Amino acid sequence: MLMISPRMASGMQEKQYTPSLLSFFIYNPTFGPREGEEEKKILFYHPSEVEKNEKIRNVGLCEAIVQFTRTFCPTKPAKSLHTQKNRQFFFEPEDNFWIVMKPNKDGKPPTIEYQEEEILDTVYGAVVRQCYSMYKLFNGTFGRAMEAGGVELLTQKLEKFFYRYLQTLHLQSCDLLDVFGGISFFPLDKMTYLKIQSFVNKVEESLSLIKYTAFLYNDQLIWSGLEQDDMRILYKYLTTSLFPRHSEPELAGRDSPLRPEVAGNLLHYGRFLTGPTNLKDPEAKFRFPKIFVSTGDGYEELHLIVYKAMSAAACFMISASVELTREFCEQLDGLVGPQLTLLASDICEQFTINRRISGPEKEPQFKFIYFNHMNLAEKSTIHMRKTASVCLTSVHPDLMKILGDINCDFARVDEDEEIIVKAMTDYWVVGKKSDQRELYVILNQKNANLIEVNEEVKRLCATQFNNIFFLD
Repeated sequence: MLMISPRMASGMQEKQYTPSLLSFFIYNPTFGPREGEEEKKILFYHPSEVEKNEKIRNVGLCEAIVQFTRTFCPTKPAKSLHTQKNRQFFFEPEDNFWIVMKPNKDGKPPTIEYQEEEILDTVYGAVVRQCYSMYKLFNGTFGRAMEAGGVELLTQKLEKFFYRYLQTLHLQSCDLLDVFGGISFFPLDKMTYLKIQSFVNKVEESLSLIKYTAFLYNDQLIWSGLEQDDMRILYKYLTTSLFPRHSEPELAGRDSPLRPEVAGNLLHYGRFLTGPTNLKDPEAKFRFPKIFVSTGDGYEELHLIVYKAMSAAACFMISASVELTREFCEQLDGLVGPQLTLLASDICEQFTINRRISGPEKEPQFKFIYFNHMNLAEKSTIHMRKTASVCLTSVHPDLMKILGDINCDFARVDEDEEIIVKAMTDYWVVGKKSDQRELYVILNQKNANLIEVNEEVKRLCATQFNNIFFLD
């Protein structure tokens, strides 16, 4: 399928408006069924300073929209509402619990209409689902809080979590990668991978309290003992929140206060990213964040220990019913620190050798995003840096929106297909969907024709994805 995109024809000269959060609230319509009790339905509302009657009015409107759309499809109520000035996104993560998010445009006069394509439903729908998944990772389900302490405990947990989390929600940084919610895997040779597997097995055998382990290098996943969906949201937390917060000392190098200790003949660069900052401090606290992961018949609560040496990070998860002591942390530090430092050095060395063999990297004529729905693997040469607050892409935002448009088309059908779009600024955008995999390519070839573009994409598939089948 070939399309000519009017997007970017004149948009390059227009002011780019970045989305901001106008309101975000959670309600349960069964909590205030009688007249005069409407406020009881509201469990969380941002911004909190909004006048009470306006909160009730906004929640009531959402309730009416949901009920109205149920008459057309009882099993699939409203997901989004488009109005002249803004949009609202609805999500029911648990029975009768509704999350509503309303983005706005910074600096945009309220009388100016939205262009239909400026905000993609798929992207912001994914953001709302992410908000719930992140809450559930650290607090468990809404139902769990209700069972433990009723509405009062649930509202306390929602206030505590979302007051901080919404401050880190930068809607202008959201794009197709948020729809995928994928994991970037670090490419490794077999021998180094076996060393890591051996390291994980040894640590789990020596420290029998450890139930699950995940191993990352350079913010990319190498090994995980968790279920895919749990690892997906934990990976999001680690790479967009925890690791960026601790990157400054890492960059300081050997002259920083984190100078290596020598354990036997081994260098020891290890340190805790969660829990105690200094094991030698007599006042050190041995409290770790708790997370909830799925089990066959529910959820289990775990301590999350994140331990880092140079660019390698190991996450150890231990049952929350166990009290973690200074002795255990010292044992873990003594065992893991030197080995993780050595592994980080080995991985870095192997990576350098592989780059040398492959030769110097030339600036390619194409950029791409790849996603595999089966193992959640994603790879992007478009994103130079992606954190919760910063999204540096090497292409124009309008090209990113075209990628989103193609993704929406793919979501509507189950069959494999290919879409080629010619933008008005000499760019070609190609989307391929095949066997649970999606590939999006952006080419900057001014005088290319359809056949040449197709050949270029085939060459990309042959060089970058030579062991992956893509439909021709």
